[in-house]
Amino acid sequence: MTQYLLALYMADDFHYSPEQTQQVWDGVVALNDRMTDAGAFVFQDGLHGGPEAATVVRQSGDDFVLTDGPYAETKEHLAGFWIINAADLDAALEWAKQATVACLRPIEVRPFFDGDLEDVIDISRTLDETPGELPAQ
Repeated sequence: MTQYLLALYMADDFHYSPEQTQQVWDGVVALNDRMTDAGAFVFQDGLHGGPEAATVVRQSGDDFVLTDGPYAETKEHLAGFWIINAADLDAALEWAKQATVACLRPIEVRPFFDGDLEDVIDISRTLDETPGELPAQ
């Protein structure tokens, strides 16, 4: 069974009302219970704060540079996520539909990579037959 990330993004200036907060809380608890009963639930949590709570770590030569804020300049931030087990993408999308209802927000679905080094090398060869350089950090 493949694991999938169900990612919840929020606009930086979006906030739930107290009533919506209670509705979302109740909806997420009920969804987690359904996922657990179905054997799909692995982990779920929300992230503290918005983009101001993020710190990016980059290597620069032998040193490291810490930057406040998200990696990319965006108007949205990752607010929470689930990791689930699902038989296939269609099953993961069904859970994402329920998460969208529970959270009142869009949900991004992404499969986790479950290969090994040889698989990564094969993918790299398929994407580009000429060796490239790592992007600048």
